[in-house]
Amino acid sequence: MRRAVFLDRDGTINEDPGYLGDPDKVFLLPTVGESLARLKNDFNFLLIVISNQSGVARGLISIDDVRKVNEKINSLLKKFNVQIDDFFFCTAHPDFNNEEDCQCRKPSPKMLFDASEKYNIDLTKSYMIGDSESDILAAKNAGCKSILVKTGLGKETFNALLSDNNLPNFVAENLKEASEFIINDFSGENFVK
Repeated sequence: MRRAVFLDRDGTINEDPGYLGDPDKVFLLPTVGESLARLKNDFNFLLIVISNQSGVARGLISIDDVRKVNEKINSLLKKFNVQIDDFFFCTAHPDFNNEEDCQCRKPSPKMLFDASEKYNIDLTKSYMIGDSESDILAAKNAGCKSILVKTGLGKETFNALLSDNNLPNFVAENLKEASEFIINDFSGENFVK
C-alpha cells in the first residue's frame, strides 16, 4: 500500500482570496513548492488535494473554474519539479444541496476514502494538512494524522480547536514546518524546529 500527504488547497497551498475561480489570482504560499517537492521526490509520498469548493453550489464559480485553478497550481509547481497527483473536490454546500450531495464535504472523510481506494493508500500511514477545522476533523475521521498550518485561516482555527479540546497531531507555522514534521515522524525521529 502507498502513503499520501493529503492537502487542503486554498490557504494551505495557495493564497485564499475567497471562492477562487480565476487562475490569474493563484499564488503559491512561500515554501510550498520546495516542501511538496521534498515530500514527493525524496520520500515518495503521493500528493493529493482534498478541497471543499462550495463556490460552485453558491453560483460564484464553475466546476471548470475549479479545474483551471487546479491546473494553474500544477503549472506553478512545475518549476519546483513536483506535481499534485490528484485533486478531489466537493462542490456541495448544505444551504444549496441535499444531504446526499453533501456526503463528500469535509469534515466527511469520503474524499480521503475515495482517494485511498483509487490509489491503494494506507490512511494510517498518511497525513492531512489544512488550515480549517473541517480539514482536521476529516483527517481524524479517516484515520490519518492531522496537521494544522497557521496560514490561511489556521490561526483562528487553532483557537477554535483549542477551545473544543480537539487539537490536531501537530500545529505548524506553514507547509515547510508541516513537511518537516511529516519527514521526521515518518523517519521515526522526534520533531525539532
